[in-house]
Amino acid sequence: MINPTRWLLLSGLLLLSNLSVKANERTKEMLGQQLFFDVNLSKNRTQSCATCHDPNHGFIDARQHAKQGGSIGDDDQSIGDRNAPTASYARFSPDFRLNKEGKYIGGQFHDGREKDLKGQAGGPPINPSEMGLSDKAATVDRLMENKGYITQFEQLYGKAIFANKDKAYAAMAESIARFEKTNFFAPFDSKYDRHLDGKYQLTPAEDLGMTLFFSQQFTNCNLCHQLNKIPATDKETFSNYEYHNIGVPINTALRKVNGKGAQFIDHGLLDNPAVSDKKQDGKFKVPTLRNIAVTAPYMHNGIFKDLKTVVLFYDKYNSKSAKRRINPETGKPWAVPEVAENIALKELQTGPALANQRINALVAFLKILTDKRYEHLLEQ
Repeated sequence: MINPTRWLLLSGLLLLSNLSVKANERTKEMLGQQLFFDVNLSKNRTQSCATCHDPNHGFIDARQHAKQGGSIGDDDQSIGDRNAPTASYARFSPDFRLNKEGKYIGGQFHDGREKDLKGQAGGPPINPSEMGLSDKAATVDRLMENKGYITQFEQLYGKAIFANKDKAYAAMAESIARFEKTNFFAPFDSKYDRHLDGKYQLTPAEDLGMTLFFSQQFTNCNLCHQLNKIPATDKETFSNYEYHNIGVPINTALRKVNGKGAQFIDHGLLDNPAVSDKKQDGKFKVPTLRNIAVTAPYMHNGIFKDLKTVVLFYDKYNSKSAKRRINPETGKPWAVPEVAENIALKELQTGPALANQRINALVAFLKILTDKRYEHLLEQ
């Protein structure tokens, strides 16, 4: 269970310690912090942002039912078809756009449908499958139940802020986004970061895994999961924020629960209202690998439960071994892709097949990308 008081105190200390932030901006961050944990911003007053982005568990939905892939809504019935992405390090995703190479990058959510964190923060409260409030006006009415909110909003956004409920709603989303941009969500204090600072000695497996990961000869990991061009540099978020179809199968177990059925197809980037190019069908944003070892299940639909399974899934594109044709979680051959077109074979088939030792080394390296406060979760 989330302990809001504990996290409010800890994150409040973190915010107050950032003396380089202007007072007004810091106050908006602290308002956003309160809003992030407020269950009153959902229809039945049961969910907050922190419910599906739990700060105790790498900012994912850590509830038992979510282990099958989808998050349950405030109505206690609606189950989403996508895995709740981590909110950690989300601030580093650039605004959604076409880059100079003609590739879509950035944005928030798996399909980039919101340009930035402010847009993302404004989505869940009025999503009927999530927090479930009817509209922006209903959400602002909930804000106005709290005299403390009224005082803070008027101080930060002007006395007339509640006269226009759309503007008040936008102010709420901005405040939450400000909180999500703080170092509370991105401390950069993993064993990897400490190693770069000379404060942690890698084990042989971790060292091998890091070498393999950043190598352009022995793996293809860095093609999508490296932002900085210099290997082993600090402040690496381990995503280039592009979109790719890597052939992820349908999560049939989740579909049975949420009622979508096998006939439903998640088109990923193509479902983004700003995208109409069918060549984008089945593509999803490359996620950060920060905290990846403690934020299972994996892929946009949560189909894989174990991190090693994910690495083996990638290796199947290069390996000719019969064992690599089998999903270790099901004991059956890997299921067919949900969208068979537009698969990023150029990237996926770059590099050689990996021996078991190298598979295990990569997993060992991925584990050291875990923020310090979540390292105890690795033991679980």
